[in-house]
Amino acid sequence: MKQNKYDNPNFFSAYEQMPRSVKGLEGAGEWHILKELIPDLKDKNVLDLGCGFGWHCLYAREQQACSVIGVDISEKMIQSAREMTKDPFISYIKAPIEDIDYSDSPFDVVISSLAFHYIKSFKSICEKVYDSLKPGGSFVFSVEHPIFTSRKEQEWYYDDQRNRLHWPVDNYQKEGVRETSFLNENVTKYHRTISTYINNLIDTHFIIKAVKESFPSDEMSKNNPQMEDENRRPMFLMISANRK
Repeated sequence: MKQNKYDNPNFFSAYEQMPRSVKGLEGAGEWHILKELIPDLKDKNVLDLGCGFGWHCLYAREQQACSVIGVDISEKMIQSAREMTKDPFISYIKAPIEDIDYSDSPFDVVISSLAFHYIKSFKSICEKVYDSLKPGGSFVFSVEHPIFTSRKEQEWYYDDQRNRLHWPVDNYQKEGVRETSFLNENVTKYHRTISTYINNLIDTHFIIKAVKESFPSDEMSKNNPQMEDENRRPMFLMISANRK
């Protein structure tokens, strides 16, 4: 069964209060890195997989994309995105990412932010994205870093004074389900190694252009000293690839 926690009222209410939900892209700690991977969007057809509130869709239109489609499994997310969007060239579709079918290659760019670690088969997503891209088209996505997803606890080790000691990594090579907690709710994530992400792309005939790992921007570190801990381990992995 495809996972949809965001239509759970309690979960959605908590997610609405996160900085990335309130402030948009500027509230996302990885955005200063991810946006550098996104190609020129002027006059491009763009697909956003796991679009959430539609922030990346709105950004694409700000960059003069000619059309944008956002796909998300959550009715609440799609409803909120539609309410925040007053642009006839952005459309939203309620559907699981796993069910997309754009095999007629209509898109120049496919974007996805922090969605694929909720999906069992990344290889199948690569195949669907490849088929949906025009030759030379770009695929840019972020996921939770495998260092972050390796353990189901996904939390720091603390001392008795609640100082952060270190970020533990365990069972890294054992890919598969991680039943963990996010926003006080049980969620299912899928851990896979960095090499699996890269090799799935290569096996699907993508050409990898860049691989980035997250770190806080200078501004975020200045405004929130605790963000300095994000330099102790990467929370997000970002990859840019092109269809041949």
